[in-house]
Amino acid sequence: MSRTHHAMVWAFAAATLALSACSDQNVQNPPPPPAVGSETRTPAAPAPAPAPMPPEQTLGGDGSQIQLSALTSADMQANPIQGELACSFAANGETLLIAQGNVASKDAAQGLVKVTGYVERIAAPGGFDGMLKGANFTGAGKTILIAVDGPATGGGESPPSPATLTYQRADGASRVIPGTWTCGP
Repeated sequence: MSRTHHAMVWAFAAATLALSACSDQNVQNPPPPPAVGSETRTPAAPAPAPAPMPPEQTLGGDGSQIQLSALTSADMQANPIQGELACSFAANGETLLIAQGNVASKDAAQGLVKVTGYVERIAAPGGFDGMLKGANFTGAGKTILIAVDGPATGGGESPPSPATLTYQRADGASRVIPGTWTCGP
């Protein structure tokens, strides 16, 4: 770095400390009331508290984000899964997880999820019936919990239900995504 750049950095730091000291002094020793006829100023509103982290953010782990992408028809054709009936989780109109299983089966339902651009296989116990009210999927280094949050909305044979997808990575990171869970033909 140049000497000029260092001087600018130190000047900025000194100015910041001076302003900080002034603001601390004003909090401890408020200024006297204004004299009659002088200008009055309203103190600045305190800075708002930081907003809570949205549920769509990755929490914990090594700091890297959990990035789920929409599954495409090409993804599903390249990674076929077996089962009579299917369930899917969608958020913002995009399918993030799909799984298929057989009715009245003890075989695991097989599913797909796309993480950081890669399609990965997952499984949940209990076949199709085990997924109707939500499911716990596992795969390499991950657990994905689907929790149905309310009754189905809309009509038809397979109406969607409000749900959340909680992706838990082996390093302790997690991400919660609100959406819908749809099961049926």
